[in-house]
Amino acid sequence: MRRRTFLSRTMTAAAAAAVSALPLPAIGATVLKFSHTDQPNGTRDEAAKMFAKKVGEYTQGRYDVKVYPAGQLANDPKAIEQLQLGGVDFTVSATGSYATHIPSLNLTMLPFLFDNYEQGWKFYDESKWLKAQYAKAPEKGFHFLATWEAGFRNMTTKGPLNTPADAKGKKLRSFPNEMMRWTLDAMGFNVVILPLPEVFLAIQQGVVWGQENPIDTIYANKFYEVAPYVTLTQHVYSPIPLTISEKTWQKLSPQDREAVTRAGREVETWIRNEIRANDDRQLKEMASKGAKISHPAIGPWREAVKSVYAKAKEKYGADADAVVSDAEAVRKALPAK
Repeated sequence: MRRRTFLSRTMTAAAAAAVSALPLPAIGATVLKFSHTDQPNGTRDEAAKMFAKKVGEYTQGRYDVKVYPAGQLANDPKAIEQLQLGGVDFTVSATGSYATHIPSLNLTMLPFLFDNYEQGWKFYDESKWLKAQYAKAPEKGFHFLATWEAGFRNMTTKGPLNTPADAKGKKLRSFPNEMMRWTLDAMGFNVVILPLPEVFLAIQQGVVWGQENPIDTIYANKFYEVAPYVTLTQHVYSPIPLTISEKTWQKLSPQDREAVTRAGREVETWIRNEIRANDDRQLKEMASKGAKISHPAIGPWREAVKSVYAKAKEKYGADADAVVSDAEAVRKALPAK
C-alpha cells in the first residue's frame, strides 16, 4: 500500500513537472488564432509555429499566437472568410485563394509565368501591379503581411501523364480558382474542387484520378501513396501569402504592427529557402517509397494553355497586360539557366 502511494505521488509529481515545463502564455496575453491546412509538422506548420514564437518575443508577450493546422478551424476559403469576420486572426493560402475577394489576383495564377524561384520572388517583392492589388485588401477585411513559400504546382496521378493527351477526360482535383480551372480545362482535365484535407481519400476511393500541388504539399499529405505518378509540370508558381484579419490589424498598436510584420517577413526568408532546398530531397524520398517521378517535355503543356492568356486578356484587360509585362521584366532580369 505504501509502495502504491509512493508511486502515485511520484507519478503526480512527474506529471506536474511536465506540465510546468510547457511554455505558457504571458499573464494577460491576447490570444490570436492562426489557421492553415498543412499537416502538423509540415513546412507550413513549422513556419506558423516559428511566426508565433517571434510574435510573442517581439511583442514582449502581449500576444500569444495559437496555431491550428490541418484545417482544424477552416479550409482555405473559409479561413479567409473568417479573417474578414475576425474569427481567425492569421492564415496562409495560395494567392489565388484570395481572388474570391480581389478578382485581379486570379492573374497571379497564369500558367508558366516564371521558370524558377528567384523570378517568382522578384515578382512578389517588386511588382508595382501586385502591390496595388494588395492595397485593396484592407477594405475586403484582411491585410497582406508577407509572401510565404509553397513552391511550383505539379501533378500527382494514378497513371502516367506525359502529354496533355494523357490528361483528356481525367478528373483532377484543384482548389477553387478561376485561372487554375481555365488552365486545367485547357490541358484536358475535368476539374473537381475539393478541400485539401479530403483529397487523399478522394484519390484513394477513385473520386478523382489525381491532384495538383507544390512538391512540399504533395510530400506532407503523402498524395504519392495513392497517386504515385509525380509529373513535374511546374505549371503555376504558387506561394502562400500570410495575411492578418483587418479587424485584428486595427487593434494593434503601431509598434505591435511593426513586430507582427517583422515576424512574418523573417519567416518569409526562412520558408523560401526551406522549400527550395527541400524539393530535391522530398522527391528522392518519395521515389524511395515507390513514387514515379517524371520531367515531361514542357512545350506541349505550354502550347495547350495559350488560350488561357487570351481569356485573361479579354476579361481583365490592362491588368492582364500589367502582369505579363512585369513577369517578362523579371524573366529578362533573371534568365533561367
